[in-house]
Amino acid sequence: MKTNLFKSVFFGSAIMFGTLMGCEKSSDGPGDDQRASGADIWDRKYITLTAAFPDGEGTAGNGGTLAYAVTLDQAVNPNFEVNVFTNGYPLRSQRTARVQGSSNGNFLYNIQYTGNDGGIFNKYKVEGEKNFVDTREEVNTEPILGSAPRWVVAADGIGVGVYASATITATGEGKDQDFIDVQSEAKIAVLDLNNPEITRQTEFTIPFTSEQTKAGYQIGRIDVPVLNASKTKIFIGCNLTRTDVTKKSGVGNNGNQTWTQGIRELGTATLVVDYPSLTNPRLIYMDPAVSKDNNHSYRTMTQYVGTDGHIYQATATSGSQILRINGATNEYDNAYNFDLKTALGTTNKVSIRAWRYIKDGIGLVLYTENGINGGYLALVDLNAKSASKLSTEHQGDIGYSGRSGSDGIPAITGSFGQFQHIGVVGDNVYVPMTPNGVDGNLYVINWKTKQITKGAKLKNQSGSFYLGAY
Repeated sequence: MKTNLFKSVFFGSAIMFGTLMGCEKSSDGPGDDQRASGADIWDRKYITLTAAFPDGEGTAGNGGTLAYAVTLDQAVNPNFEVNVFTNGYPLRSQRTARVQGSSNGNFLYNIQYTGNDGGIFNKYKVEGEKNFVDTREEVNTEPILGSAPRWVVAADGIGVGVYASATITATGEGKDQDFIDVQSEAKIAVLDLNNPEITRQTEFTIPFTSEQTKAGYQIGRIDVPVLNASKTKIFIGCNLTRTDVTKKSGVGNNGNQTWTQGIRELGTATLVVDYPSLTNPRLIYMDPAVSKDNNHSYRTMTQYVGTDGHIYQATATSGSQILRINGATNEYDNAYNFDLKTALGTTNKVSIRAWRYIKDGIGLVLYTENGINGGYLALVDLNAKSASKLSTEHQGDIGYSGRSGSDGIPAITGSFGQFQHIGVVGDNVYVPMTPNGVDGNLYVINWKTKQITKGAKLKNQSGSFYLGAY
């Protein structure tokens, strides 16, 4: 295991403090003497909305990210119209950015996704409407996390980025080879968001037992790290898979060696490391009789520290469960299982696409149902294990759920599959709802009264959708 403090060492030769590589700074914007940065110490003025548009090949939501900030009054006004595609501020990223926000909404954070500047961290001061100030506090995470990083705000002022890969050892290359073993590697970087820099990084072999790796177990992706209430440990969601070690290898169309997926017996897994040292990595598992679904999410934060100090973790973005990690033992609570499918009383497979823990066991969930077009909202009570479905306009539109293309039927990218962030201010929850290519609204939900208000109108365009509220 290799851990470095970035305040005192370099990572190879790629990062130099004072001269950050891998990006180009534009000449517009304020000088250093006008820069507003640091911690978010101001009262909230705005809700920032983000949206994605198609790339040059027409792939929906894959071309980049725009931002526009509205006031709280504008947010709840159905007569107020936002068109981020004509009036928005372009956040730096070749593809859809993974955007995070500060506690009071006065800063946005982004690590650029793919391209020549993939892995570059940027920070923006929110000034209202299309006015965002790039603070120029760029940090290059690419040498650690690669050019397509997975990262989130893991606690106020603390960003954590993660990366994992798995390498199979076989009797040879190409087709008809036998499996020998597999090794999974993890990398972690901690970012100070108030005064942007990487404060610590580590890389290590994910600690499976030798019996588990020889049985084909591996982790090829990790995501959604969260700090516990005492800020002593980081919990990281894992894409746990298993190779069928009884089958010989194949070869894909690209010439790479392929393997058959095996039957999984281990439960949902979480990688845990100590904080701030990033040492003592270990895996914890849910009882497989309760859940075997993965928890590594896709572009949206899916685990939160509850008011009670426990961590609540969704098996997102394909599962229907919210699991609990005990705040005292740092182990899964095998006696706790919230299943949205059960709470809704449906027989269809339910997938949690995004969710947000609010307070006192209450959360808001964005979900889809197999066999039913559309995207839906529900307030959930994790203590009572109940759910209250909320009604929104156009909720049955296939542009939320999407579909796979086949037999001449074109594929549709569902906006719920790309959704990133649910905003919370006081008693109100803010959710931009736009099916792919269809106008929608910013919905404001009072989580205490369960009243839902159709707020600002959101103008859309082909192959595009709104991604989040911050």
